[in-house]
Amino acid sequence: MRIPTNPLRLLSVSLSLGFAPMFAQAEEHRILMLNAAADDAQHTNVFAPDILHIALGDTVTFIPRDEGHNTASKRGMIPEGAEPWNSPMDEEFSVTLTVPGIYGYLCLPHYEMGMVGLIIVGDGDANVQAARKVRHPGAARSAFRALFKEVDTLR
Repeated sequence: MRIPTNPLRLLSVSLSLGFAPMFAQAEEHRILMLNAAADDAQHTNVFAPDILHIALGDTVTFIPRDEGHNTASKRGMIPEGAEPWNSPMDEEFSVTLTVPGIYGYLCLPHYEMGMVGLIIVGDGDANVQAARKVRHPGAARSAFRALFKEVDTLR
């Protein structure tokens, strides 16, 4: 039997012979944009979850459950070569992350209040030191500090 070199034909032959595909299926993840945490009403303007670990090529969809939120990548907190994003207000927004590293993100209207999060793609080591050095205003400073501390305990 001749082995096909075309990737689609190779996948077709693999499936017809009963072999699993030779690559992992990309997954979809959801992050909610909320006025208050479900388990702590005093913790306002949050992303849930605020730390997400995903595989290379996975898609993250940000879902506004409450009005007045968006998502934007934080300059200096995404890996080199990654595409930054800035979603419209109050709209569902999806981003597929294809560069390994840590992605810091925020809600523009609530950034200074600490509405921030981290997405770790792959091992997340590519830009972690640079991301830690970025300065933030107000409560965002302590929020990112707490997120990095939590990431450190997970390693």
